[in-house]
Amino acid sequence: MPSLAESMDALRAIAASSPVSELASAFDAAGHEFALVGGPVRDALLGRPVTDLDFTTSARPEETQAILEGLGAKVWDVGRDFGTIAARISGETVEITTYRAELYRDDSRKPEVKYGDTIEGDLVRRDFTINALALMLPSLKLVDVSGGVEDLLAGAIRTPASPAVSFSDDPLRMMRAARFAAQLGFEVVEGTRVAMAELADRLDIVSAERIRDEFVKLLSADDPVPGIRLLVESGLAQRFLPELTALVETQDDHGRHKDVYEHSLTVLQQAIELEIARRVPDPDASGATQAPDIVLRIAALLHDIGKPATRRFERGGVTFHHHDVVGAKLAKKRLRELRFDNDTIKRAARLIELHLRFFGYSDQQWTDSAVRRYVRDAGEELSRLHILTRADVTTRNRRKAERLEHAYDDIERRIEELAEAEELAAVRPELDGARIMELLGIPAGPLVGRAYRFLLEVRLDEGPIGEEAAEERLRAWFAEQPESEGAK
Repeated sequence: MPSLAESMDALRAIAASSPVSELASAFDAAGHEFALVGGPVRDALLGRPVTDLDFTTSARPEETQAILEGLGAKVWDVGRDFGTIAARISGETVEITTYRAELYRDDSRKPEVKYGDTIEGDLVRRDFTINALALMLPSLKLVDVSGGVEDLLAGAIRTPASPAVSFSDDPLRMMRAARFAAQLGFEVVEGTRVAMAELADRLDIVSAERIRDEFVKLLSADDPVPGIRLLVESGLAQRFLPELTALVETQDDHGRHKDVYEHSLTVLQQAIELEIARRVPDPDASGATQAPDIVLRIAALLHDIGKPATRRFERGGVTFHHHDVVGAKLAKKRLRELRFDNDTIKRAARLIELHLRFFGYSDQQWTDSAVRRYVRDAGEELSRLHILTRADVTTRNRRKAERLEHAYDDIERRIEELAEAEELAAVRPELDGARIMELLGIPAGPLVGRAYRFLLEVRLDEGPIGEEAAEERLRAWFAEQPESEGAK
């Protein structure tokens, strides 16, 4: 953590920037308190980049909107029911929330919001002491009602109020504790950890969408594993991702197979390392790096969730036959329940289904046909599958690990060579459906699909053969089909 002088210099620089100084002056002139609050203050004190500007004020939402419109800002509601008004001003997007105190009723999925009158009352109701910090503007007074600065120095995560009260008010805070532990490398203090375990079932009243969003934020950390461990150990993961906690029960105390839970966490870490190493600048983000690959990270974490259901002890050993297919189905079901979008569900499940496909290549090199099929089956997920397959090697046997690494180096090289020679990324027959119907004199229907699949198999087995040869092969195939007798 930077020195106090350096931290205060960072806060002063934010306060002097546009639109912060403009907003502070406008709210002060209108007779309202105004403060930079929460994450931006925390990150400035830690010397981390400040990317979001969150403010709180004594002004009510309608008063906030009037002040913003008076500044010529573009204003929209992001959560008026929660006292929040968003605006675009001087090229920055800001959110301004009225002092508040929110809590969940025992049977409610939505927090009940009540407006407060003081900054101290607002801060003490926030999730953690490290976020219960405010920089009053324009006075530059730092308000810390619960020892947040001390906890920043100690790397500790605790709640301003008692954890039982805080987590009852908003159960999602328990997941946030795990996320901040991962993002900041902090430790959740013992009393807070105990409360997380005791109140884990309280998470059931939180909507699937909010749980999903918090889980994605955790997975976006450079090392989400400490947070995931906390979710599992506290029992929180059991409430929304029981397939993950089931891996703990698959731990082997007799040395018959590797620890599936620990293996999965290692695969996630290794996948993230490879993902980060392979990132390229995002051309749509002014040179910024690409965002974390959530699809890949979900697949890495869940790739073996089919193992508990498929574990069998046979002849002194253990097998997990078809755990890839079973795991893909389980992942689809769970991700749907967490309200992930269909594209994410489809891609993550496909990676899980394919994650074993490569193993065996090192024992017997594939034919060009097998390589083409590997690329065809992976489709748009090929680059992710490269990473997941490499990350799935966690053996401590150095010779085995090196052999697998060299084998995957070889298959990637062959894919590149075949792609260059054959445009492998777009494997398709030389003839499309319209041309098939024209050549064979048949209408659209199942027969066209069968003909197309025949030509695709030829393409995968033999590579490009040219349009003329494809036509000859198609006619020969069609002559052997029962339908050929009735075709013109």
